Amino acid sequence: MILPFVLLLGAIASGPGLAPKWWLRHYAKIALGLGTVTLGYYIFVLRDTTSLAHTGHEYASFIALVGSLYVVSGGIHIGVKGEATPFKNVVFLFIGAVIANLLGTTGAAMLLIRPWIRMNKYRVTAHHVVFFIFIVANVGGCLTPVGDPPLFLGYLQGVPFWWVAEHCWPMWSVGIGLLLGIFYIVDKINFARAPLAVREKETAEATWRFDGVANLFFLAVILGAVFVKTIFVREALMIAAAAGSYFTTKKTVHAANQFDFHPILEVAVLFAGIFATMMPALDWLNQNAPRLLGENPAPGIFFWGTGVLSSALDNAPTYLGFLSALFGVAGTSDIHELLGQRHLQILAISVGAVFFGAFTYIGNGPNFMVKAIAEQQKISTPGFFGFIFKFAMPFLLPVLVVVWLMFFRG
Repeated sequence: MILPFVLLLGAIASGPGLAPKWWLRHYAKIALGLGTVTLGYYIFVLRDTTSLAHTGHEYASFIALVGSLYVVSGGIHIGVKGEATPFKNVVFLFIGAVIANLLGTTGAAMLLIRPWIRMNKYRVTAHHVVFFIFIVANVGGCLTPVGDPPLFLGYLQGVPFWWVAEHCWPMWSVGIGLLLGIFYIVDKINFARAPLAVREKETAEATWRFDGVANLFFLAVILGAVFVKTIFVREALMIAAAAGSYFTTKKTVHAANQFDFHPILEVAVLFAGIFATMMPALDWLNQNAPRLLGENPAPGIFFWGTGVLSSALDNAPTYLGFLSALFGVAGTSDIHELLGQRHLQILAISVGAVFFGAFTYIGNGPNFMVKAIAEQQKISTPGFFGFIFKFAMPFLLPVLVVVWLMFFRG
């Protein structure tokens, strides 16, 4: 029953590149059709409605958060005049990494991707989109439970709010520092190759303008709703904030952002199929991880295990799967006792889930949305395998290896 999940991943990986027009017409049928196969198995064969209800609620929470942040950020227009040099780009990405811990990677990515594209409009290439995904949509959000969905799930499991910032900041500093350094070199080469007229435009004085500032109120409502633990009340508040934002935002702001609902609809459909079809894979992981890990697994096993599966299964449920396995290994159900006994393993799970979420488009929710917005604005983005082999492997993987060697090898 893991086969529908494998088929869906294969379709997502190959469809847009091999047959883009056909994929655009039929991706919903493929994703929902394969999801229906798995749902039918759980309903009619396993008769396991509990797992279905749990997964359904996780999906509703995910899409309510991602969707509401998409709508509200689409009502904020950040205008820029002139273009960005490589140094200005590095500063922008660093600010985005910090903001990701306050607005979440989804909120920061949706707020900043459009001005990021406009800043680099005269020479924007695939590396601008990819490094934005690496830094703002993933690694940057490693310092607070608000920053990335896996860390928020850990907070709901009882991990103290400030534990993440207290213990993850060295990994965050190394990861962000290395990625910004690599980006600067790549962007410097791209800048040097640009025509003189473009380079002169890029060094022009920048004038920033903010329209739709009232949407910051709706953004605050969404972030506050994150901490509401009552089922469906949290999601209702997020949807209400999104509706309020959409109907009160001026049409000129939406037009300036080229806002429409296609990117979020594509994410909603694809992740509906992913959430449904990955249930057997997560069940297998939960049942077999304690046996496979052994009695005293090293932190590196959790870093690479959580990371590799996060890149293929979405990082939030993978985080929960390995945290559950760690509870089984430690023989306790008390999160505070686990933090005392297996501090480094929990840290490895947390960092692995967040950092490896950048390794593929399906590793974290904002990745697909950034890609969709970039394509909507006629920017060439790498396909599924191109993202992995042209960018994640040569640029992100060395950073992950350095983080492992420095913090989790022992």
